[in-house]
Amino acid sequence: MRYADGPALHREVRIAADAARVWETVADIEAMAKWSPELARVEWRGGATGPAEGASYVGHNEHPTIGQWRTVAHFTEAVPGKTLTWCVLDADGRYGEANEDPGRSMATWSFTLTEDTDGVLLRQTVTLGPGRSGLTAYIEKAPEQEEAIIEFRFGELAKGMDATLQGIKEAAEQREG
Repeated sequence: MRYADGPALHREVRIAADAARVWETVADIEAMAKWSPELARVEWRGGATGPAEGASYVGHNEHPTIGQWRTVAHFTEAVPGKTLTWCVLDADGRYGEANEDPGRSMATWSFTLTEDTDGVLLRQTVTLGPGRSGLTAYIEKAPEQEEAIIEFRFGELAKGMDATLQGIKEAAEQREG
């Protein structure tokens, strides 16, 4: 597994609620800060107040090892009840020049909702790269450990994604009931 190949990870949860209710919860980006272990808060840009294609926000993030940093998230797809996708860019220039080119994103995140008779299967996916990130900085220091570094980060991301999905599930099912 190499960073240059755009490695991806996904996690899923089944939610006993309809797609509209799950979408309402997923689209509440500010609430993600309650569930995500890294996202601390969201600051909408350019008059945006929620996710829509072309909207963006500054994400204020924290990690016990690497400290605090900011990213810019640009929504590239927002289909209510179906999918939400955004790319994350280096707002502070920590890993090179500050960058707002979606083609050089540090990561691309998405939620996909699949409704069936039992509710909704919600899938969260992250694809790393192709732009520089904290992960590429670690890989450059120890290129022979690239696969282990990515595997370790995926372990952290999986835990965070599971926590976020569980938060969404609880919030959507509570609203539904």
